[in-house]
Amino acid sequence: MNPRVESFYDQPTFTFTYVVYDADGGHAAIVDPVLDYDAASARTSTASARRVLDFVRAHDLTVDWVLETHAHADHLTAAAFLKAETGAKVAIGRGITQVQDRFKALFGLEPAFPTDGSQFDHLFADGDTFRIGALDARVLATPGHTDDSLTYVIGDAAFVGDTVFAPDTGTARADFPGGDARKLYRSIRTLFDLPADTRLFLCHDYPPAGRAVQAQSSPLEQRLHNVHVGGDADEASFVKMRTERDATLAAPRLILPALQVNIRAGELPPPDPNGIRYLRLPLDQIGGAK
Repeated sequence: MNPRVESFYDQPTFTFTYVVYDADGGHAAIVDPVLDYDAASARTSTASARRVLDFVRAHDLTVDWVLETHAHADHLTAAAFLKAETGAKVAIGRGITQVQDRFKALFGLEPAFPTDGSQFDHLFADGDTFRIGALDARVLATPGHTDDSLTYVIGDAAFVGDTVFAPDTGTARADFPGGDARKLYRSIRTLFDLPADTRLFLCHDYPPAGRAVQAQSSPLEQRLHNVHVGGDADEASFVKMRTERDATLAAPRLILPALQVNIRAGELPPPDPNGIRYLRLPLDQIGGAK
């Protein structure tokens, strides 16, 4: 059985959230939800997540899962909010433990912050299978962008996270802590090996002027036309391109707030004695002069 898929595009972060479901009145998963965040005021809101909830309720869906393709650096996740609203389980890849360990040290998080992934309800490994109502789903580990990057294959649909973008914008960066351009190349080749009729659902689109946003691609389109890894691009040339390109990229605008929330499965940091929650800004640690 193949899923029905509804996409929601968040323009400020160029992010797609998806509702994947078997039928009206059936079961669903929400993939990569966005928590709205205003960087100037450090104020959060759930307007984007509520639009997703409105769709879920209009179609009378039971949400079984909130699925994270990885701990995002470009937007905050609304996973905790959606879990509270729906009772869904929040899942991510087992590599989150490495991400947590690394960023607990960088942010100087509270000593009691666990780095075993226990903030999440389930940690998936490569090859795991699960169900969303009548839908069969399986997990592909697709590291390279991050340690914990996964692709969820649900029927003829694959939710690829930041592994590839639309063919005219290429591939994800691999210079974050734990990133590896060689692993990314091999993960992308794994996606190319999926059946030709697989619908690849992208986590982001950064459309050039004059093109509408693109949520969906295919293995064939990527293999033929991806500007970074399509055609005859071999591993060595890809690694060279990716390394040189990444050296010119600025840090994502929301990387510091996003990672502090996303490694907590969307929960905000615990409040200080004054009742206020704070995010930490490690100076001179992320990015650099370009």
